[in-house]
Amino acid sequence: MGHILRDTPVEGVCRLTLNRPDALNSLTFSMYEELVDHLEAIRYDHDVRVVILTGAGRGFCAGHDIRGAGKPDWVAEGLGKAQFQQRVMAKLGQIPVLMHALPQPVICAVNGVTAGAGYPIALAADMTIAARSAKFVNAFHNAGTGHEIGFSYLLPRLVGMQRAAELMLTGRAVMAEEAAQIGMILRCVDDEALMDEALKLAEAVMVNSPIGIAVTKGSMWLNVDAPSLGAAIEMENRAIFMSQSTADTAEKRKAFIEKRKPDFTGQ
Repeated sequence: MGHILRDTPVEGVCRLTLNRPDALNSLTFSMYEELVDHLEAIRYDHDVRVVILTGAGRGFCAGHDIRGAGKPDWVAEGLGKAQFQQRVMAKLGQIPVLMHALPQPVICAVNGVTAGAGYPIALAADMTIAARSAKFVNAFHNAGTGHEIGFSYLLPRLVGMQRAAELMLTGRAVMAEEAAQIGMILRCVDDEALMDEALKLAEAVMVNSPIGIAVTKGSMWLNVDAPSLGAAIEMENRAIFMSQSTADTAEKRKAFIEKRKPDFTGQ
């Protein structure tokens, strides 16, 4: 049985729950593969408007399970240590890339501790909210390694270089309230309100047209690395041209004027 649960708490929302609560949802090799498979499937699921990623029990994700991760099915037997690690990290590196590539926004609802590999996964979401008790633990130095899964790319873009340098080089932990204050996450909320807040955020997204959200998200992540203002504007222009030709865009405008909920058809 897999350790990532998929359900639909409300229409249009796909919730993925890391489900190894007895191990604080620490990640096994099979879970990395499961998560990649789920993200690839969701990308082409037009019934999914928003993705919520969370953890079961009292933690979001304690990182890689160094004691019981098992063996990666996607790596051949008999490889040297470097070759083995290269293939493992290639799979892990797909996770934030796929999260950004989804046309659907990803909301990460961090409940409790997130450490090691769970940390960059939480930061790779389009919007991250956290329970007030949540704690972001930089466990990479504990393992004597550098950072992984895009952490050194994601964190400076959220909090700036100086603050990222302090957090990455000292390895100190960050509680949810500080994370919200420095812009590392969107906001922190009372523990019991976490999922309700995630669903409210999802509902606020879903009043907008699917194509409008998809091209907006795509432009946002591409333009983080745009070489110039002109290149960013060109990307936005192409997104406008694409979305303006759809029936859903017309429906959104009509619903706004008529002060009603839009009825999107995917056309």
